[in-house]
Amino acid sequence: MGIYVTKRLLISIPLLLIISFLTFGLINLSPLEPAEVVLQAQDIPNITDELIAQTKEELGLDKPFIIRYLKWIIDCLQLDFGNSYVTGKPIWSLIGPAFLNTLKLTLVSSVIIIVLSIILGVICAMKEGEIIDKSIRGISFFLTAMPSYLLASIMIWYFSVKLDMLPTSGMESFKSYILPVTVIAISYAGIYFRTVRSSMLSHLNEDYVLYGRACGLPEKKIIIHILRNSLQVAISIFCMAIPIILGSTVVIENVFAWPGLGSLSVKSILNRDFPVIQAYVLILAVSFVIFNTISDIVNAAMNPKLRNDL
Repeated sequence: MGIYVTKRLLISIPLLLIISFLTFGLINLSPLEPAEVVLQAQDIPNITDELIAQTKEELGLDKPFIIRYLKWIIDCLQLDFGNSYVTGKPIWSLIGPAFLNTLKLTLVSSVIIIVLSIILGVICAMKEGEIIDKSIRGISFFLTAMPSYLLASIMIWYFSVKLDMLPTSGMESFKSYILPVTVIAISYAGIYFRTVRSSMLSHLNEDYVLYGRACGLPEKKIIIHILRNSLQVAISIFCMAIPIILGSTVVIENVFAWPGLGSLSVKSILNRDFPVIQAYVLILAVSFVIFNTISDIVNAAMNPKLRNDL
């Protein structure tokens, strides 16, 4: 197992380097001149070519691309993403608290999504073709197809405006989590529970299930065995749920005024704050690689046959 983990980690290194290079390169391909953006953010009325050249020299933008990339990646490894073009503050001081806020929302939502997916998947698999199975799948299809901003707006109108039960924005107390977490859970649980259901259905007619029932094992024990074997297929999806939710909270955070990465990224895009955008994209990309690696390691730990694939 140690050899497999080492190989898997070594494979991730060149992938992370490629991601960092693309992240840095795509931002630098922008037709907008970063030095001019900085000067505009400082409300300088007359922006001359000499002033732009001086700003480029101060920011190191006059150096060759590869030199700037190497310096940037070395600084990023030290969690130094540079300074914001707009505020002049270190980017980590802006993105660090926002990342923690988004991570809190993501982890709470992920736990609820996984629990709901397993419960609904088991119920639908054991009641295949019955009314409860068709009802759950029909409702989940309808809710999953509904845009998250529309669902969030409906819940704000009903629970916050009409009933005055829950806050509409911020993260002052545990009540602030209820609406955004509910919207995220509804949007994703309807997708993931179908994976659990399909996986369980594929195991229902396996020999070990028929043998267990023939031996008179309690149905609960049989369901637990089926679920344990089924989760080997769903574990990859559950592991990737965290980075997917982490990167898709932009709409939810802006609707509920959640002070996280989504809100920060939208402000940075509108202000053309390139260093913040770079850091945001890099963090999301790295999180996908990390959780994909964790998913492979967990699967290999559960299924020794996968260790020979590398």
